[in-house]
Amino acid sequence: MIAPMNAILSGPSAKNGDSPDPVPSPPLDGVPVSEIRLHGHRVTYRRVGEGPVLVLIHGVTSNMQTWDAVLPLLAERFTVITPDLLGHGLSAKPRGDYSLGAFASGIRDLLGALGLFRATVVGHSLGGGIAMQMAYQFPEHCERLVLVCSGGLGEEVSVALRAASLPGSELVIPMIAHNSVIAAGRTVGRLLDGIGLGIGADKAEVARGYASLSDPEARHAFVQTMRAVIDHRGQRVSARDRLYLTETLPSLLLWGGRDPIIPARHGERAHEEMPGSRLEVFEAAGHFPHVTEPGRFARTLIEFIDRTEPAELSNERMREVLLAGATESH
Repeated sequence: MIAPMNAILSGPSAKNGDSPDPVPSPPLDGVPVSEIRLHGHRVTYRRVGEGPVLVLIHGVTSNMQTWDAVLPLLAERFTVITPDLLGHGLSAKPRGDYSLGAFASGIRDLLGALGLFRATVVGHSLGGGIAMQMAYQFPEHCERLVLVCSGGLGEEVSVALRAASLPGSELVIPMIAHNSVIAAGRTVGRLLDGIGLGIGADKAEVARGYASLSDPEARHAFVQTMRAVIDHRGQRVSARDRLYLTETLPSLLLWGGRDPIIPARHGERAHEEMPGSRLEVFEAAGHFPHVTEPGRFARTLIEFIDRTEPAELSNERMREVLLAGATESH
């Protein structure tokens, strides 16, 4: 059995007097965390439900728990896979490649090892960049693409993330991730929720992410991930020159209208550049619409899947799209 919805929607919180624990709190009741070793590294994930496959990819400093509020709703219709990316959550944190391409390959390999070779790929923030990279590298495995407040669609990003990519950030992050700072951040998040500000959930999620950086291995993975996609000017990896390829792939963009990390105009512009895509803006939400409005998020995602057919991309069709794009660029 999955935990009651009121318990799930309330979200995790630190016990009175406790310092935030950098290790993720226990998973949903009855949904154990599974583990597999891929290429010699531990990868943790949850699998729940039956039906067409959904893989939900979290963002930087986050983990599989970011999907807790929507997981029970989606599991009624789908086989849902929520992994911890390498360097995050309970997965291994090796010294290695933290590029978008490496993350995308890891998602493909996890699904393949589980015998799930085609999926609707949903990515939040950094996970959106990974989802787009997966759709580009491995289109045969992607039935649909869903981008949630996604990176990789414009240069603008919050000052805090730009700062994390700078030389010497390794020395500053431990101070930011100090338990007393994180505890204060969580308190502020709860207070904002209490007065009706939707971005309170954002602050709680961000605080939980920063708490994970008190672990040196997680901190190293975070810095390497940031430097792979961001520099002092902002996001330096962009998928916009390849968005025309989504002509062959049903695509949905979900964004918080009050996103302070990646502005909603990135989603609006990408929607114009992605043929046949759908855009849904949650006006009151911030960077975590799946946390702030889980019911609406799940309904929107389910409706999108019900109204679209999974992509079936032949080699010849891919060639036609690539050649059309090459012609238009001259």
